[in-house]
Amino acid sequence: PFPDRGMSRLFVAAYPDDGALAVLDALPRPEEAGVRWVPSANRHVTLRFLGEADPEAVAAALRGLDGSVATATTAGPVGRLGRDALVVPIDGLDELAAAVAAATDGLGRPAGTGFIGHLTLARLRGRAACGLTNRHVTLQWEVTEVCLVESDLRPEGAVHAILERYPLAPRVAEAGDRPAN
Repeated sequence: PFPDRGMSRLFVAAYPDDGALAVLDALPRPEEAGVRWVPSANRHVTLRFLGEADPEAVAAALRGLDGSVATATTAGPVGRLGRDALVVPIDGLDELAAAVAAATDGLGRPAGTGFIGHLTLARLRGRAACGLTNRHVTLQWEVTEVCLVESDLRPEGAVHAILERYPLAPRVAEAGDRPAN
């Protein structure tokens, strides 16, 4: 489905639902030198960054993804990840990220050794802080699909295009789960 595309900058993502996006959209976004806010449409949790990879090969691998619906939840206050990202830490997606890594093993750049669940709010330069550090944000949403995303880096920020969506299997009930009424 991706004729003559060649290699692309790719990642696999879980996108927040409308309720989680509304919470994030309600956060203040003060204008400050060195702060570039991530547009609402680009907010996601990267399950695996592939870098330059063949979209067709990655799509074929993800069609065999063995992953289940997961619940993403806030894992702490807004903070920095590295020097240049302002993020909301996210829990609940470790198993899904591991399944994506297993399905795409050998494609793109190596998967690395650890998944750090987070949703990026802004990119920061220099000493920019934007006043949201340590703010508590409560998010929870069901991740029912993962997306193969192409990222085109531009001076004004990345432009993301979802190339394909992969529905996840329903969660298997575990002992102690309460039946739905």
